[in-house]
Amino acid sequence: MSVKLRLKKFGRLNHPTYRIVVADSRSKRDGRIIETLGFYLPKLQREAEQSKLNAERVKYWLSVGAQPTETVVTLIKNAGIALPARKPRKERKRTAKPFVPPKKKTPRPKAKPKADKADAKKPGKKS
Repeated sequence: MSVKLRLKKFGRLNHPTYRIVVADSRSKRDGRIIETLGFYLPKLQREAEQSKLNAERVKYWLSVGAQPTETVVTLIKNAGIALPARKPRKERKRTAKPFVPPKKKTPRPKAKPKADKADAKKPGKKS
């Protein structure tokens, strides 16, 4: 199960309100959630009060491998929470040998058919 930190939309027409939630990546945008971590009010005039996050829980979910969406990454950075550094992927040794196509066989030149001894008539002898 892959877990994501993402936004869940609420609010009325022309006044969106979002909750920052932890949800299974396969669930719908406004579907079942695991936990609510905060809110985001984009229409609020005072930018300091636009979003609020529970920093302790955000750090916990990031530490166990939850992937935040791009918008949530921006909100986390604005809240002053450090994102964990991604570990570089290690390349595995290749065990399979590279594919080498088989060599094309050139056909042998056809040999000239030998003349039958019975068919070959020697000149000078009558039969």
